[in-house]
Amino acid sequence: MTVPQRQTRFRVEGMDCASCAAKIDTAVRRIATVNDVSVSVVAGTMTVTHGPDADLDSVARKVGSLGYKAARLTPADDATAPRVAGAAHVHGPECRHEGHHHHEGHTHDGADHRHDHAHGPVVRGSEHEKHALHGMHGHDHAPTDGPWWSTSKAKLTIICGAALAVAFGLSQLLPQTQPWGFIVAMAVGLVPIARRALFGAMNGSPFSIETLMTVAAVGAVIINAAEEAAVVVFLFLVGELLEGIATGRARASIRALATLMPKTALLESEGGTRTVPADSLTVGSIVMIRPGDRVPADGVVLSGESAVDEAPVTGESVPKRKEEGDKVFAGTVNQEGVLRVRVTAAAADNTIARIIALVEEAQESKAPTERFIDRFSKYYTPGVMVVAALVAILPPLLGGAEWNTWIYRGLAVLLIGCPCALVISTPAAIAAGLSAGARRGLLMKGGAVLENLGKVDRVAFDKTGTLTEGKPKVTDIVGVAREERETLRRLAASLEVGSSHPLAVAILAKAEAENVPVVAATEAAAVGGKGVVGTLEGVKLFFASPRAAGQQVMLGEALSARIASLNDEGKTVSVLLAGGQVAGLIAMRDEPRDDAKAGIAALRELGADSVMLTGDNQRTAKAIAASLGMEARAELLPQDKQKIVGEMRATGSFVAKVGDGINDAPALAAADIGIAMGSGTDVALETADAAVLHGRVKDVANMVALSRATMRNIVQNIVLSLGLKAVFLVTTVLGVTGLWPAILADTGATVLVTANAMRLLAWRGIKDA
Repeated sequence: MTVPQRQTRFRVEGMDCASCAAKIDTAVRRIATVNDVSVSVVAGTMTVTHGPDADLDSVARKVGSLGYKAARLTPADDATAPRVAGAAHVHGPECRHEGHHHHEGHTHDGADHRHDHAHGPVVRGSEHEKHALHGMHGHDHAPTDGPWWSTSKAKLTIICGAALAVAFGLSQLLPQTQPWGFIVAMAVGLVPIARRALFGAMNGSPFSIETLMTVAAVGAVIINAAEEAAVVVFLFLVGELLEGIATGRARASIRALATLMPKTALLESEGGTRTVPADSLTVGSIVMIRPGDRVPADGVVLSGESAVDEAPVTGESVPKRKEEGDKVFAGTVNQEGVLRVRVTAAAADNTIARIIALVEEAQESKAPTERFIDRFSKYYTPGVMVVAALVAILPPLLGGAEWNTWIYRGLAVLLIGCPCALVISTPAAIAAGLSAGARRGLLMKGGAVLENLGKVDRVAFDKTGTLTEGKPKVTDIVGVAREERETLRRLAASLEVGSSHPLAVAILAKAEAENVPVVAATEAAAVGGKGVVGTLEGVKLFFASPRAAGQQVMLGEALSARIASLNDEGKTVSVLLAGGQVAGLIAMRDEPRDDAKAGIAALRELGADSVMLTGDNQRTAKAIAASLGMEARAELLPQDKQKIVGEMRATGSFVAKVGDGINDAPALAAADIGIAMGSGTDVALETADAAVLHGRVKDVANMVALSRATMRNIVQNIVLSLGLKAVFLVTTVLGVTGLWPAILADTGATVLVTANAMRLLAWRGIKDA
């Protein structure tokens, strides 16, 4: 019998770099009842997969022994804690399946985002205990929400710097105090670092940066280089502080999404309104949104009309008009009129909560490059220690060189070899790329998806609701007996008043858009399979298909040819008879989205061909495809789409399938990358690897472009980190540089790599032509 697996999430404080995460991962995996561990540096969380009898307190204690603070996230903590992007969504036992992330279990608070949310959920225990723990380790990156000098890491750095300054002063005034002054100054910074090295070694991470630092500093003291040892430890602490500040920007970028949520909402109740916490709103609640207010929840407009600024969520600079029946998203800003909105998603499931949840989960799943770098660094660090030992030992042994000189150079090689910059090169870029995408409504389930999107060279699109709006629009009005377009629209619209049929909605929308006055026809009725009849101003009207109209009157050769021509363009034609005469024709079609043509062209520029796969008829498909400049395959069943995607992959193409994620599920699953096209909480995230939240065709090209920009950034980071090491390795062995430049090179590389990755946060998508 299979033992059921459960998942528990922990908030981990003080973890802010890749080597921290690696140590925690290694240590927790060694616990017998733990089956899997997933640590997210950017989210500051750890997800543990375990059996039902696991001692979760021992997991927290194990993390605590490494010098971090781990606290279990329970639904209660989650609802009350100040939220941080990546902090507190709780997985139930069956919450996460292979490749699909289910969001029902997330308990995102969505509201009450106080300015201290970098500190994560409130952890039980005294403030003194918490801060004491922070100061006890050398690799602690305390949250950087407040002034940098108020963090415990900064305090340790300042104390170490002050001790070093005192030691320098004493060396000038009382030379006999040396080297003990520098040894004391070094110890101030090194004791927490050595403590971390010891606990890391005891928990399966003997080759950590702390180990390298401890060996190098103690070695320097032994060869009478205490002054340099003290400076190296101080520079190391400065570097870690800088690294923490730089890495904190990735958290801040996602946290900015969380702060979009208002704390309160105006709820309608008992004929009036009252102010309630936004996160208490339930599905079906009716809220009032005044001009200038942020929308407190996803919903549908019941009444009112206004322009809503969706830029915070979608990146669109132009406000969108909203009226009755339109969707609004949590976090957007109402600009003009008062809107009454019916809530369609609770705080845990609104657009922003889903974006944050998806980005958190994405940042926990490693990209292929990141996994390779992790494996590489496992062998790289011990290799560096071996090389450093050989540099220190071989020249004196084989060539009779001076021991002190070569031990010094060996220690410098040890510091140069620190893999910090290399290990963080990929996750920093992936986290920044995922964040940049999420802020534009491009959601990707993990680093692997972000990495693979750049390889796409064939994109298969569904038609209805993906390339097109999914609802017909009036495209042509042809007058016959009634020449005036306005009269035709008025007569046709009068028959459709009150109908919810898609064609009726299209005709009424056209009349409203052009301010045509509409009076409902009398005796209006539907004639099964043929059309609708009614009487307006004493004239009998019949609005029907060409075949049904042709049974009542002769359409004539010219009119039939015109109808056939419109049909060839993929349009549905209806004939309006008034008083037994053909008054005119009205043609409708599900039109391509405004940006569909530009989106297909943008993909072509990126070297990706596009093909339309649709269940619609050949004529319509070819007409739409021709207008967009792409190939079309029509009259397909879902299994046909799946087969075609499989055939494309078999020919060596890397295929992305874009659809609405429901009837396209088989094809989405069959593609290398499945992309769901939708909006808000309707996005079919369960089937797809990625989602275009706001339904723009061009965003598919944006995803490919973002992936390629991220991969370029990763390559730059790897070259930067390894290149600097190679240069300083040569200069150190030649005796040109020593311990100080070595540690500066390592710290500098880490900060440069992080800063380079953060450039991706400024990514704004493909520029419009």
